[in-house]
Amino acid sequence: MLYYSDMPLDRGSNFRKDAAWLSAKMSAQSKWLLVNNNHTLFYKNSPQVCYLTHQQIAHLDLSDALFLGSNDEQHGVFALDVSAIHDDELAPIIGDAQFFDIRQYGPQVAMQDGSIAALARGLCYWHATHSFCGRCGSKNKLVEAGHSRLCENEHCRHPTFPRTDPAVIMVVTKVFADGVERCLLGRQAIWQQGMYSSLAGFVDPGETLEQAVAREVKEEAGVDVENVRYIASQPWPFPSSIMLGFIAEAKTEQINVDKNELDDAKWFTREEVAEFGNMGDEGEHYKLPRVDSISRFLIEQWLSNKV
Repeated sequence: MLYYSDMPLDRGSNFRKDAAWLSAKMSAQSKWLLVNNNHTLFYKNSPQVCYLTHQQIAHLDLSDALFLGSNDEQHGVFALDVSAIHDDELAPIIGDAQFFDIRQYGPQVAMQDGSIAALARGLCYWHATHSFCGRCGSKNKLVEAGHSRLCENEHCRHPTFPRTDPAVIMVVTKVFADGVERCLLGRQAIWQQGMYSSLAGFVDPGETLEQAVAREVKEEAGVDVENVRYIASQPWPFPSSIMLGFIAEAKTEQINVDKNELDDAKWFTREEVAEFGNMGDEGEHYKLPRVDSISRFLIEQWLSNKV
């Protein structure tokens, strides 16, 4: 199971428009996850997500509460963006809990809690960046328990829904003349020294996913590919993507890096990749991407001959 994809909640898509149903979900047994400037509330010095009770947050303005779903006990789980609330007001509510980027803990966070926290972060980011109607410029208001916004202009009333940007990410392989299969990995200049990862890029309008894979590899590394095959996907709301993982076979092996896209790209054997360190390691040696990413998953699948 990929990180951030083990969602345990029933999103209640067919019921969350019902105000009475939603109000019932905001019971004393409901759980609340606070988000502050895209950071999630964790217990102090711990990768455990900190949920608050309805009683703890009842005096806050809950009109912009975001319904995330119902848990196994059918209790509501909500997110609330508290970015506009002063720290002095938040302090007695959260106690010694602290706000952190989910990715700071990454794989240390329980899989299901990480998925819930990622959903909360993604929804909060979308609302914060869609305050106004994209059609007429009027103010938008939150509706459908946070899963839509509606233009307040009575002559427009245009609905807007949370956006997810599709991005393809791919391991490109080729068997060279020496009979050894290699994979193509690249790096951006801003990354930690020595870190290489799968190539990736956003899907263009009017383009299939397979076409996006071929285009991105060609643009970034100058390599032509074929036999593009889907492997897995991962929600990546940092801020608003869905990562679609593929493996592809290279038709050419000559690399021609576009420096506007990548700092470098190289072919690596399995033996070479197996010697890589991890993101965050000190030193200039080669490093694999973060453990909670689909890039790491795809590389490890190739390493173990599973794709």
